[in-house]
Amino acid sequence: MILPGATDMTGPAQQQVQAEWVDLLGELEALKNTAAAAQARLAVALEQATRSDEARQGIRAERRGRGVPSQVGAAMQSSPHGGGSFLGTARAWVTEMPYTFDALRTGVLSQWRATLMVRETAHLSAEHRARIDEEVCGPAHRAALARMGTKRLIAKVKELAARFDVDACVKRNAKAVSERCVSVRPAPDLMVYLTALVPMQQGVQAYARLKKEAESARATGDERGTGQIMADTLVERITGREPGKADDVPVTINLLVSDQTLLTGGDLTSTDLTSTDPTGSGGQPGTEQPADQPAVVVEGAAAGAGTVPGPVARALVAHAIDADAAWLRAIYVDPRGRLLATTSTSRFHPPGLSALLRAREQGICATAWCDAPVRHIDHVTPHADGGRTSLDNGQGLCVRCNHAKQAPGWTQHPTDVEGRHAVETITPTGHAYTTVVPVPPKPVRESAPEWTTATGTAGPGPGRIPRSRYSLGCGVPRRRGTVAYRPPGRRRAPGRLPRADLTWAHPR
Repeated sequence: MILPGATDMTGPAQQQVQAEWVDLLGELEALKNTAAAAQARLAVALEQATRSDEARQGIRAERRGRGVPSQVGAAMQSSPHGGGSFLGTARAWVTEMPYTFDALRTGVLSQWRATLMVRETAHLSAEHRARIDEEVCGPAHRAALARMGTKRLIAKVKELAARFDVDACVKRNAKAVSERCVSVRPAPDLMVYLTALVPMQQGVQAYARLKKEAESARATGDERGTGQIMADTLVERITGREPGKADDVPVTINLLVSDQTLLTGGDLTSTDLTSTDPTGSGGQPGTEQPADQPAVVVEGAAAGAGTVPGPVARALVAHAIDADAAWLRAIYVDPRGRLLATTSTSRFHPPGLSALLRAREQGICATAWCDAPVRHIDHVTPHADGGRTSLDNGQGLCVRCNHAKQAPGWTQHPTDVEGRHAVETITPTGHAYTTVVPVPPKPVRESAPEWTTATGTAGPGPGRIPRSRYSLGCGVPRRRGTVAYRPPGRRRAPGRLPRADLTWAHPR
């Protein structure tokens, strides 16, 4: 059939045409599920082939296949974590759950519901998982599966799991308790999700206490909503602030200074915001530029919030200053908007260089499509292969990406894309992916200021670049001549008069 055009979506359509559209929607959904099954089979085949090749190379068993999740994620334009999750699920479909895989391949089961089948049976043995696979997705139950909702599907799998192996279910619950944690991730509209994974009884008790505090505050005339009071109370209790002081968030202002600003006294208007704690244990850096350009709150200790309007960033800084909770730190950038290049003789990146690399990457892993926070400061060209400990040869990576690039067949080298630092990654299959660092704040002025001669001295000659933009030199009595400033190590020949000239060549 002919797909509907723009005009078909605004006017009436025949009943038969609408029915064809609905049929096509269903067929395309089935096709998506079939494509997911094909991707799963390819991912598992790639992993098996890679492990076989690395086994022949004598690589230890625990190190085999480390780079496959990154390859799968890059091919699917997903993060390495997403590639690893898909690979693990695909491995279970292909090798342990043939009926679930067949239901996915034929379009009866969606990819998400097939993933739930793997997740809800992960704690069982291969034998019990195979029994549940047959009883839920087998040929005899295929019609019922097509009509079953997601919640009913999960309930049925849990019921069968408890019937087949109750001890495994109890152990899974105990393991879940040991995995309690707190996480934070970005949310829309400059918000974040602060999530606590805790045992059920503890979570219910904490929620009930916050609810009670909110209702008490509302009863005394507080105009905030119940959810607002609960959120503010949670922040105040965790941070130890007084009631009503949840907005007093300490802020570090990272000032990105251009060379012309530093040497000629331009307006210092480019700032970098870092929401942090008073001890400096992490935060959310970003940037704010003149003319109300938006700030970019990047990944800090855990997660960032993305683009922030300029007025919001300025209000955050102003509030922190009023609360006496603001700190200032300067970072130097060159006229092209790049951070100052620096090197180190150390095997590992020193703290100052690591901070520059995190600022350049804006706290996010440098691997394509990876949104994980930076955990490791890595050499693009390995130090063992002669790579320097420098800003150009450094990058910020998450733990998974740093380990994946060490697998056999992976190579990286620094490059340049439109004047910005970039890294080209070549996988064992020969596929190349290039990642470019985010754009930093631009300098205040991109043209060099005019040369101002000092008293009694001449300016630089045609085509000559002075060593400093400052006016160097001094005026002395005429009978003594003019004393010129000369770089260290440049000696005057005996018997020759000094020349009052500052036109030495700039070292290249």
